[in-house]
Amino acid sequence: MTHRQSNSAPRPPLYTPEERLRRDASPWTLVQGILAPIQFVVFLVSLYLVLRYLATGEGEGIATVSVVVKTLVLYTIMITGAIWEKVVFGRYLFAPAFFWEDVFSMLVLALHTAYLVALATQMVDVQGQMLLALAAYATYVINAGQFLIKLRAARLDAARRDRPDGALAEAAE
Repeated sequence: MTHRQSNSAPRPPLYTPEERLRRDASPWTLVQGILAPIQFVVFLVSLYLVLRYLATGEGEGIATVSVVVKTLVLYTIMITGAIWEKVVFGRYLFAPAFFWEDVFSMLVLALHTAYLVALATQMVDVQGQMLLALAAYATYVINAGQFLIKLRAARLDAARRDRPDGALAEAAE
């Protein structure tokens, strides 16, 4: 047994049994499961268009539209995610299980919204707007990674819970 294993308490499961039941019964879980890959595809297309514009100066209009679409998809997934969180955890944001993901999501939203403000006010030139979009996209990638790590943790929790020796089931009681 390593030093770390002997000194660290077992991590509590991501979901209580009741939260897991609410998660599995909620249609918002499916909505999130559909929107997340759609958002990622929109992100990839937009990232390509923004980078192409920055590299060549071509395609300003389509790059701009793509960032606006990406931002609208982000707003959609954030609103439906908050509803999902309310159904599962009883609060719209900052449930303990997803606290840091939600905190970072606020930065993602702020940067995407700053892009829209920059676009609407023209206080920043197109080059600056595209660089702002890239900053927003960088935070989105980090945030998506946070959620993927949580998804993996939930799957590992389920695997431990379903083990034949019942070790996790006993710890949860």
